Amino acid sequence: MVAVVESADEVLDCTGMSCPLPVIKTAQAINGISSGQVLELLATDPGVEPDMNAWTRRTGNELLGIEKREDVFHVFIRKA
Repeated sequence: MVAVVESADEVLDCTGMSCPLPVIKTAQAINGISSGQVLELLATDPGVEPDMNAWTRRTGNELLGIEKREDVFHVFIRKA
């Protein structure tokens, strides 16, 4: 999945963290932004892709895209 976002309203750095921390921290960060704003999650855990697919489906937030740059996943989520 390729990201379609040029800039995010908030960036959450979870590099070096493993599951479930990126999911927990994403949920906390989403609560801190307004509806319609975009969160960019940075993560190195390869499980972040299936985790964020499942989490966004479950929470109703919109997964805009996931882009891997070198060893870092850039996950873009729009708050519902």
